Amino acid sequence: MTSAKKALRIITADNPSPFTGPGTNTFLLGHEQVAVIDPGPDLAAHRHAILAAAGPGRISHIFVTHAHLDHSGGALALSLATGAPVLGFGPAESGRSAVMERLAQEGAIDGGEGLDRDFLPDISLGDGAVVETDEWRLSALHTPGHFAGHLAFLQDETIFCGDVVMGWASTLISPPDGDLADYFRSLARLDSAGAQVLLPAHGEAVRDPAARLAELAAHRRERTVQILAALRDGPATAEALARRIYQIPAAMIPAAKRNVLAHLIALSELGAVSTPAPIVSDSVFSAH
Repeated sequence: MTSAKKALRIITADNPSPFTGPGTNTFLLGHEQVAVIDPGPDLAAHRHAILAAAGPGRISHIFVTHAHLDHSGGALALSLATGAPVLGFGPAESGRSAVMERLAQEGAIDGGEGLDRDFLPDISLGDGAVVETDEWRLSALHTPGHFAGHLAFLQDETIFCGDVVMGWASTLISPPDGDLADYFRSLARLDSAGAQVLLPAHGEAVRDPAARLAELAAHRRERTVQILAALRDGPATAEALARRIYQIPAAMIPAAKRNVLAHLIALSELGAVSTPAPIVSDSVFSAH
């Protein structure tokens, strides 16, 4: 490999929000054979910025961490403009855990926020798949939790971690595409990889991965404790629990409800809480 494997540029899309921070980071890796990691939303200005930064005819691969529109929405147009294939886990709803697939089939648990239902990669990557050129080598890590078909990409001691880890906030886990049990496993997977740097798709680089991963796991465990404590006062829905536990603006409560529902589903699978089947988004849960 040439020294071009060290070439890394970041272009942030103009799609800021409480969930995306300053916007979606698109990473360009390499010089003559450029890998684009997360092409971002389908915004013409962002696509033009990517093309200008890469240079004519140099984009060889387009990698997508997961099929949310703020990550994958711009993939097709960029592929058409460059001829480069799109690589990702699979169609938008692929990779769901057995629990989430069952719940999606039998209940009305809603979800699907920002899902890119039209996403279909040209090349599907499974866990451990390696894509390599003379300039760079990327290994795919299946890291579900925020999203069932989420991939992170390992390059040397750096991991492009998509939405599993962000520096300023915790990620949304919204069933059925989000799964709390999977999320804990993915945090452990990233920790075991021993990376020196995590590059999230939103926000700044994480320079102390072990500390940040431990912090995120502790945050979720603390939230579980809060939910169980609140349920000791009586049965409640995910929304009622979110309003009691979270100290956030009212506009953020729908997202908090989704996070709480993910916790409640995980606790239900463990037998710590119960609710009449099938589980729906407004099920009333009781602590055992």
